[in-house]
Amino acid sequence: MKSLKIALLATAMTAGVAAVAQAADPSVPVEETPPVQQEYQDSGFYVRGDLGWSFLNWGDDDDAFTLGGGVGYQFNDYLRSDLRVDWSGDYEVAPGADASLTTVLGNLYFDWKNDSMFTPYVGAGAGYGWVDADDGLSDDGFTYALMGGVSVDMSQSIALDLGYRYRELMINGENPSDHSALAGIRFKF
Repeated sequence: MKSLKIALLATAMTAGVAAVAQAADPSVPVEETPPVQQEYQDSGFYVRGDLGWSFLNWGDDDDAFTLGGGVGYQFNDYLRSDLRVDWSGDYEVAPGADASLTTVLGNLYFDWKNDSMFTPYVGAGAGYGWVDADDGLSDDGFTYALMGGVSVDMSQSIALDLGYRYRELMINGENPSDHSALAGIRFKF
């Protein structure tokens, strides 16, 4: 019986030493828990940039390149607002006279959120603008804009924007206005 107790004790000690050796062996795979992936949570703020082509109605109608940028806030799935600066330029408004339009607008948009990656929208904006013309017709005043288009979600934080904008600058005399086809990108953070 004494030899049985010694054999059991020796077996238990051998098993204990083997378990400790296996725990210290780096070649034995250790089961790790997968990292918890945090869900993207945007703050509502975004920055945007736009490029496009503008068709001016003023003097001799002309068309030119337009660009703009701004910062905004998405209040919920249906309502957002931004402050934008836009420039359109090198219109030929008279023989030998070029002009450009610059505006600063506060805009409000209504988004038709749905289950797809496409979000149609309409918007309106108001602000201040100025026209710089070579022929002495430079002036500034109240400006408003009407917009419509569709945004395409590329990821949770990036959306492409394809849209149309009508913009009019109220000055003394004939008001310059333009129609713009725009393509842009919004970065949400």
